[in-house]
Amino acid sequence: MDKDRIKGTAKQAEGAVKEGLGKLTGDKALEVEGKIEQVEGKVQKAYGRAKDDLRKA
Repeated sequence: MDKDRIKGTAKQAEGAVKEGLGKLTGDKALEVEGKIEQVEGKVQKAYGRAKDDLRKA
């Protein structure tokens, strides 16, 4: 498994926590930051998956 997949998953989790905390406290900036981190994590995870697929091919 590629390191980017692991880092992407971690970034998604961190973003979900930030988003939840932003919702809980009413901090829209933190909520948006969390959503952005989740998207970044998804992209990084997809990149790692593509790298894995290329290695297998």
